[in-house]
Amino acid sequence: QVQLVESGGGLVQPEGSLRLSCAATGTIFSIGHMGWYRQAPGKQRELVSIITSTGNTNYADSVKGRFTISRDNAKNTVYLQMNSLKPEDTAVYYCYGMIAMRRAEYQAYWGQGTQVTVSS
Repeated sequence: QVQLVESGGGLVQPEGSLRLSCAATGTIFSIGHMGWYRQAPGKQRELVSIITSTGNTNYADSVKGRFTISRDNAKNTVYLQMNSLKPEDTAVYYCYGMIAMRRAEYQAYWGQGTQVTVSS
């Protein structure tokens, strides 16, 4: 089985910073792209950022210039560095990964979610 285990959420003041981590564990043959989504109360889940296996990145317009996604392929881990946080960034953040337990058999996996609250 494969699991995505997230950490790093919490309460932070506006303009503060947080770093989220997400480690993939279990029987893993290969990992494709990984990323982060978020869901605020009463809203749909939205893409925050994606990073490919070769390091190409994409960001939602609302976080460009403030958030940075990265990954450590040796540790099967993806990170989200969040700076200049705003109250509207408050949401549950979900890690996402396309992971293969066998050659060419990729499936989507999700983490359990970690709460990020930006408030003074």
